[in-house]
Amino acid sequence: MKKTPLIAAPALISVAIMWGAAFVLMKPAIEKQPIFDFLATRFTIAVLVMILVRPSVLKLIRLDMLRVGAPLGIILGAGYITQTIALQETTAAITGFLTGLYVVLTPLFAWLAFRHKVARKVWLAVALATAGLALISITGLSIEVGQIWGVICAILFAAHIVGLGKWSPGRDAYALTVVQLGFAGVVCWIGALGDGYQAPPTDDVWFAVLFTAVLATAFAFFIQTWAQGIMDASRVAIILTSEVVFAAAISVAVGQEILTLQTLLGGALMVSAMLLVEWPSKKSKAL
Repeated sequence: MKKTPLIAAPALISVAIMWGAAFVLMKPAIEKQPIFDFLATRFTIAVLVMILVRPSVLKLIRLDMLRVGAPLGIILGAGYITQTIALQETTAAITGFLTGLYVVLTPLFAWLAFRHKVARKVWLAVALATAGLALISITGLSIEVGQIWGVICAILFAAHIVGLGKWSPGRDAYALTVVQLGFAGVVCWIGALGDGYQAPPTDDVWFAVLFTAVLATAFAFFIQTWAQGIMDASRVAIILTSEVVFAAAISVAVGQEILTLQTLLGGALMVSAMLLVEWPSKKSKAL
């Protein structure tokens, strides 16, 4: 088995930090700008930034790249739409937990779709990560409309991660990221133009849009696409669920939430899951 570069896991952790921060920033922003309009602006800016940084990427976008990137981008766009609806309809904590369910669904989908074998330690890490997410995020047992949207989001994100892990190897990660984000933007623009586009109304909303577009989208998805070309989808999913830990920490830092013992225990379980799946194994053949 080809060794995974040491930088891969830290790079994915940086993505999780950005997504955690984005989660906190988006909650107040979507109260001022419609969901589809916010996401359409976000993905459009992300694509433009990536093209400006590397204009030659357009030469790499051929039919084969579109065949792979288009469905992945549509799934990604739908996932963000459902996640943002859940964020609007319920609390950020519960939305974070439900979104994080993709860590459980990813190895299951990978097994169902491609018969990928999953090592026992990965399943144990899945259990630890799920327990950690529950401790951090669950505040009640009632079923709400927002929670249903969150479950749908988790299904879509898991499908995206599995598909990306299957089809990204051997393809230019930068070009594939541009195509995915472009099609995600198209999905969001369809919704935004339905009732007339509304631009970000205030400076704080513009800041949230630019942060999520440049750092939490353009940079983050390039790193994810690159990493999934060299890492197993289940390991990627577990590392990325740490975004919930970072979201909790950032929300505490800005005064949105109070750090409790429950949150500390949940964070410890999440970190334990990450260490377990990343710890060197004597049997390198296990995924």
